[in-house]
Amino acid sequence: MLSLEYIIERYEHLIKKADKTFEETAEKYKEYVRCVLHCADCCHAMFGLFLIEAYYIKNKFDKLDPEVQRAALERAKSADVTLKEIEKKLRAEREKSENTAEQSLSMMRVRCPLLDDNDECILYEYRPLTCRVYGIPTSIHGKAHVCNKSAFKPGSYYPVYNLDEAYQELYYLSRQLLSWEAGKELDKASLLISMSKCISTPTDQLLAEVFK
Repeated sequence: MLSLEYIIERYEHLIKKADKTFEETAEKYKEYVRCVLHCADCCHAMFGLFLIEAYYIKNKFDKLDPEVQRAALERAKSADVTLKEIEKKLRAEREKSENTAEQSLSMMRVRCPLLDDNDECILYEYRPLTCRVYGIPTSIHGKAHVCNKSAFKPGSYYPVYNLDEAYQELYYLSRQLLSWEAGKELDKASLLISMSKCISTPTDQLLAEVFK
């Protein structure tokens, strides 16, 4: 079993590699990467956190100023309401067509509770991996994706950041984290956690919350 310190160190190495890839791509394709201060498009995208990400982010969140935390937790409540509405809509659409539901999900938006009133991330330095590569071409399940605000052209060749490989590492590290809880089902490491649930759940309960 890996030590907790090593698990965290390995996670930080992964996100540093993601940052390096973004920086190299942004430098090489300056005219195509359109990430600018206060552009919060990626902060409204729907995605979940692997357990290792949630655990890491929650620890950093708990060190913020209490007033900053309070405001974020209020935003988390609002995000949860939106998520429940989206889940209800998706359930109805899945009864008609799985493809339609997937297309709808990709277009749905929910404001991240870490995004403050100035459109700035209160945990920018510790943001999830997905946020770090949002503005450059990425691939998942063999399909390329780009931010709709970027200038990357369809049909052209660009280097991509392989999210499948990154997710495999996040899954592995989440399994290792779960192994610290005796008797836990390690395959549950594939379950994803919303940012609102991440910051509103006490750190010592995060592992247990995965199984609810």
